[in-house]
Amino acid sequence: MTEPAHIACFLSTSGHSGVDRLARHLLPAIARRGHRVDLLKVRGHGPELTEQPPGLRIIDLGTRHTLATLPALVRYLHREHPDVLLSDKDKVNRLALAARALARTPTRLVLRSGITISVDLASRGPLDRWVQRHSMGWLYRFADRVLVPSVGAADDMARYTGLPRERIHPVDSPIVPARLFTEQQPRPDHPWFADDAPPLILSVGELCSRKDFATLLRAFARVRAERPCRLMILGRGSARERLLRLADDLGVGADFALPGFVPEPYAYMAHAALLAFSSRWEGLPFVPVEALAVGTPVVSTDCPSGPREILQDGRYGPLVPVGDDAALAEAIKATLDDPLPKAVLREAAGRFEIERAVGGYLGGIERRAEDM
Repeated sequence: MTEPAHIACFLSTSGHSGVDRLARHLLPAIARRGHRVDLLKVRGHGPELTEQPPGLRIIDLGTRHTLATLPALVRYLHREHPDVLLSDKDKVNRLALAARALARTPTRLVLRSGITISVDLASRGPLDRWVQRHSMGWLYRFADRVLVPSVGAADDMARYTGLPRERIHPVDSPIVPARLFTEQQPRPDHPWFADDAPPLILSVGELCSRKDFATLLRAFARVRAERPCRLMILGRGSARERLLRLADDLGVGADFALPGFVPEPYAYMAHAALLAFSSRWEGLPFVPVEALAVGTPVVSTDCPSGPREILQDGRYGPLVPVGDDAALAEAIKATLDDPLPKAVLREAAGRFEIERAVGGYLGGIERRAEDM
């Protein structure tokens, strides 16, 4: 597609998820390239855009409930006839599939899934897991394209759902603003970032079981028993009180902080000694990429999927088994003692620079199924 396209994006998010951050980068970047972009919004749901260039419209679908948007979505497709409808997350993807079928328009449908499906569904009940697994394998065949953020997520989706692997396309996510590679980040206004403070280990993410910050805390306690250091986790979530109690039980409460959610944690990352990433599963996480972009070393679990691809099999930072606090502690100590140069770390993040990545994303959105 060489002419400017009309691309509709149907999203319904928490407001602070990875999809929100993706949308804040992707949608304005597409509009800046001359395409018409419509963000179809559910009231009270994200994403909230911080930039709205010419050509980007925000359209209220008129309801606060995602499932209730189907009639409005059908009317929109009838009225506007966008070239492409992009949606993200399974519930929203199903609605997009239903809306296009009911509208009977030639709009091409691109579905995105940002998670490793098999692990994400493992905690669901057997019936729920069976229905979602098999319906994805069947329904997603009616899309023109299915996008995922990593090769690992693509392989997992094909293996788990039965959707043909050739229909699933890994596309680098637009994560890093170009300015991050060169801009000097201000020192955060927190005493733990003072010049004479002990090394700060940072992590970022929702305080939930998937991020497994309990393992990180145990690893930190091992490191703290041998040398002065501190641990700070930026984020909010239901596990906050459990983590604070665990820190006290481990005897490291005085050196552990949970300041809350920070929309752009770049300054915290830039002035941390390292970024520790302890997730049990992902699709392709943003946080390690952002840390690398500001030149901060990364230690990560080798979870499915993403960290191995970001760190290129350990070339740009150590990978340790999921849930292994002893291995994580050893990796943290080794990285504190001998971090990679900032210029080397930034190399790993280059492919995720917004303008560079959005070209691949547009290719994934624009191509017709018969051109694959």
